[in-house]
Amino acid sequence: MEQIGEHLETMQRRALDPAHVDAIAAIARERSYDAGEMVAEVGQPMDRFVYVIEGEIEVVDPYSGERMIESSLGPTQFMGELAFLNAGSFTLPMRAAKPTRTYEAPREAMLDLMAKVPELSDHIITVFSARRRNQYEANRSSIKLIGADKDAAVRKVASFLSRNRIPFQSFDLDGKDEESAQLCKIADHEPSVIFDKDTVVDAPTPVKVARLLGLDLDICHDEPVDLLIVGGGPAGTAAAVYAGSEGLNALVVEDIAIGGQAGTSSRIENYMGFPTGISGADLVYRGQIQALKFGTRFAMPRRVTGLSRSEDGTFCITLDHDDPEDRLESTECESSSSGQLCATAILVATGVQYRKLPIDRLEEFEGKGIFYAATEMEARYCANREAVIVGGGNSAGQAAMFLSRGAKHVHILVRGDSLADSMSSYLEERLVADERITIHYNSEVSALDGDEWLDAIEVDTPDGKETLECGALFIMVGAAPNTDWLQGHVELDERGFVKTGEAAGSESIFATSTAGIYAVGDVRHGSVKRVASAVGEGSVVVSAIWQYVAQHSESVRAGDRSQDGE
Repeated sequence: MEQIGEHLETMQRRALDPAHVDAIAAIARERSYDAGEMVAEVGQPMDRFVYVIEGEIEVVDPYSGERMIESSLGPTQFMGELAFLNAGSFTLPMRAAKPTRTYEAPREAMLDLMAKVPELSDHIITVFSARRRNQYEANRSSIKLIGADKDAAVRKVASFLSRNRIPFQSFDLDGKDEESAQLCKIADHEPSVIFDKDTVVDAPTPVKVARLLGLDLDICHDEPVDLLIVGGGPAGTAAAVYAGSEGLNALVVEDIAIGGQAGTSSRIENYMGFPTGISGADLVYRGQIQALKFGTRFAMPRRVTGLSRSEDGTFCITLDHDDPEDRLESTECESSSSGQLCATAILVATGVQYRKLPIDRLEEFEGKGIFYAATEMEARYCANREAVIVGGGNSAGQAAMFLSRGAKHVHILVRGDSLADSMSSYLEERLVADERITIHYNSEVSALDGDEWLDAIEVDTPDGKETLECGALFIMVGAAPNTDWLQGHVELDERGFVKTGEAAGSESIFATSTAGIYAVGDVRHGSVKRVASAVGEGSVVVSAIWQYVAQHSESVRAGDRSQDGE
C-alpha cells in the first residue's frame, strides 16, 4: 500500500545541483556554529532553510541531551522536514557536532525559489517526505503523551496528532520501564502531554498542542486572502492544490485534521493511480504537500462559527474553539471576540459528519469505547477484543477490514437487509469472505453497558435482543452536513446540504445562491459521496473562483478610480 514518503534508509543520497546551491547562497546568509552549539531548539519555528557547507549537525534527544540517532547531516545536506512548508515548529533539537558552516535562507525566499525551480523543489520535498515518514514510523519526537489509556483529553490529543501524521510517543501512566517512570515524574504522575522536558501542557487540548507545533497559524493579523477554503477533506485539499497552482492566495481552515471523513479510511483501493491501495489520510496528506508547495497555507484545528459580508463584498468568517481559554491571546484577536479571516471568495468543503445514535449513555462513552474514526490510534483499544461497527457504507467496510487485523472479531451492524446500495461490490465480497468479520443485517444498537469504559452492547436483531462483548464501538452511519454557520447566507436543502448550480439559481454548477460562495464535495446537495468525485469537484471549481476573484478585483479598482476622479 502507498505511503506518505519513501523509506529514508533505502533512498539514494544525492547532493543538490551546484547551480541550485548557488541559487540558495544568493538568498541566504552564511553562518558558523561551534561544536556543541544548538542550531535549532524544540518549538522554534522552521523559518529558515539550513544547508550544510561543512561540518556536521546531529539530532539530539531533548530529554537526555545525548545524540538520538547514529546518522547526521553533513556537507551537501540540508535540515528540515515537511513542517517547513507550513511554517511549523521543530519537534527535535538539532546541534552542531563539530565546527559547522551553513547557508541559511529565509523560509519565504526559499519557497519562492522552489516555486521557480521545480527540480530543486522536487528534490527537497522528496527528502522532507521521507524524513517525516521516518520520524512518524519510528515515533521520533519530543512530544510524549502520558496516560492516554486513562484520560479522554490525552486520547483526543493523540487522535489529533495521529490523524495529522505528527510523530509522538504514548506511555501508560503506570508504565514500569525507566523512560516511563522518568516521564511520569515530569508529568507529576498525572495524565499529561509533554512537549519537551521543560514544557508540560496544562489541561491539554488539540488546539494548545497545535499552537506549539505552529499549526494553529497566527492568522488573525492577516490581510484578506483571495480564497478561504473551509474544510480540509479531499474536496477542500484538491481545491487548495489548484488554487495555489493558479496563483490564488488561498488559506484552508480545518477543524480536526486534514483528510476529513476520508482521513479515517484505512484503505482505499478504487482510487485511480493506486493499484495497491492507499489510506485516506495518506492520499489527502499528499495533496496537502502539493498545496503547500504552491503556497497555500493550512490552519488547524480552527472551527468556523459565523460568516459576514462587508460593504465592498469581502467575506469574513469568525473563528472560535470549544474552550474559550484556547483562543489566541493577542489583544487584536481578543478585540474581535475570537478572530476573523476575510477573503474575496469562500469555498465550502466542510463535508459531513457521522450522526450520533439516539442511545442512553452515548456521550458518557464517547472517547471511552465509542469512536467515529478507525485509525491506528483507535485500533489499539480493541486489540484482541470484540469490535463493533455500525454502518453499511464504504467507510464502515474499510474500517472492518482494518480492525480485523488486530481485533478478536469484528461485527458489522446494518439496519437494512443488504449492503448493495451503500457499499462497493469488491469491498462487500471481501467482508463476506472474511471469517474474522460477521455482518448482522436488520440489527441496531439498543443499549450500552460498562463502568469507566464500554464493555458490551445490546443489539436488537430479527431474533430478539442479543448482547455482544465490545472493546470498542465505531459509529459510521448517516451523514449530517456541517453547515450551521451558513444559515441565512446561502440556500440549503431540507437536510442542510448546500444548494448549488441550477438548484440555487446559478449557471455555475458549484456556485451557491450567493455570488462569491461556492460549495464542493459531500456538503453539496446532489453530490456523489465518493473520494474521487470530491477531488474532481475541488479541482474544477477553482476555474470559476479565479474568474470571480479577477472580476471582483477589477470592480474594486474601478471603484477606486471613480473615487479618485471625484
